[in-house]
Amino acid sequence: MASANVVALTDDNFRTQVLESSKPVLVDFWAAWCGPCKMIAPIIDEVADATAGKAVVGKLNVDENRAIAAEYGIMSIPTLLVFKGGQVVDKAIGFKPKEELVKLLNKHI
Repeated sequence: MASANVVALTDDNFRTQVLESSKPVLVDFWAAWCGPCKMIAPIIDEVADATAGKAVVGKLNVDENRAIAAEYGIMSIPTLLVFKGGQVVDKAIGFKPKEELVKLLNKHI
């Protein structure tokens, strides 16, 4: 079950939810057909719960939101970008364990 702390991102809400956020934002770029994306999904939920109130965690389906995926040059998924102040400040590609993702995000909190 998806965490209530994970924001569903789209081409339409990306600017307000991510670029204009006062908190750091971890964005998971994913697709329904992607095996590693399915493996990391529960970890993304756990990271969202662990950092609730301190950071924002969102997921953007690259098949349904091609404009944002293209804008950030997403070529492999899952790709995880950390945004702070509207800028990409960190990046991870592929499956990562929870501890690594929490550490990645905590660097920017």
